[in-house]
Amino acid sequence: MFGLIGHSSSFSEARLKARDLGFEDLADGELDIWCSAPPQLLETFEVTSNTGKTIQGTYIDSCFVPEMLSRFKTATRKVQNAMELAQKRGINITALGGFTSIIFENFNLAKFQQIRSTLLQWERFTTGNTHTAWVICRQVEQNAPLMGIDLTKARVAVVGATGDIGSAVCRWLSRRSGVADLLLVARQQQRLNDLRTELGGGEVLSLEEALPEADVVVWVASLPQTLTIDSASLRKPCLMIDGGYPKNLDGKVNSPHVNVLKGGIVEFARDIGWQMMEMAEMANPRRQLFACFAEAMLLEFEDWHTNFSWGRNNITLEAMEQIGAASIRHGFSVLGLEAASISPLPIAA
Repeated sequence: MFGLIGHSSSFSEARLKARDLGFEDLADGELDIWCSAPPQLLETFEVTSNTGKTIQGTYIDSCFVPEMLSRFKTATRKVQNAMELAQKRGINITALGGFTSIIFENFNLAKFQQIRSTLLQWERFTTGNTHTAWVICRQVEQNAPLMGIDLTKARVAVVGATGDIGSAVCRWLSRRSGVADLLLVARQQQRLNDLRTELGGGEVLSLEEALPEADVVVWVASLPQTLTIDSASLRKPCLMIDGGYPKNLDGKVNSPHVNVLKGGIVEFARDIGWQMMEMAEMANPRRQLFACFAEAMLLEFEDWHTNFSWGRNNITLEAMEQIGAASIRHGFSVLGLEAASISPLPIAA
């Protein structure tokens, strides 16, 4: 069996979800109540691969919300408790979705392994970031040409370039996609310099400098609510891949020449009998899901019960190719732009 650990995109959304599920105490409770709430196993379901293999899965809501990120100990405990629940249920491999994986990218995991009487077994958990990075790269490769963007001549900005997903995307685009120029955007200068040295190129820019220069923008960082984007200053055409969480980039851009695509989303070949993706507001909730969750399914389909994605900057191109091949084999396809949304511009010569 595989597991998925998720959470709501905001405290207000979490309260609405709790009311829908009949958890009235949580629905009416303030944030402090949620900080002490235990994780909830909300549903179980089956998934059948294109190969014919059927696996069972379960979804655990960690009762974590992004507003808890400022309380590091609380946020960490919420994720730990959800992981403990998954392990006690005997789940082979569990994906950490949303912010739950970010918590464990930058810290010494050995400090957090003992949860009451349970010693967490790291091999039972994956962040899903390898599959997410592969999916985002394929979204760039498949959709940029549809907009008349030739990647061999394009400048691609990666916002959040030094994160686990961001650095993997940079490696792939540089060495597999053959993009002309990479524009590297992140907060920590030393990590940017180290990434540039690893890549053997790329230009380190601020966000304000990079946006007007980019034919493609890959967002793999959280989008500040206060951020404003001057749509008139963006290139025509421009493809934006919203790979952050929550996905709210489309509300920041207003231009007929800019297409915003939800990044890191895959669509399965057949319906899945669950309710969780309706809560995530997927366009096709029976088939669409986050690529990080799909990684847990793929590991269960393949009997790869290991922490395939873990830590920071450990994603290799070989691992991306491996999980990508499995993704195609079992019936996942990457989310693309709808034909009606693509600006009618000629393919670049």
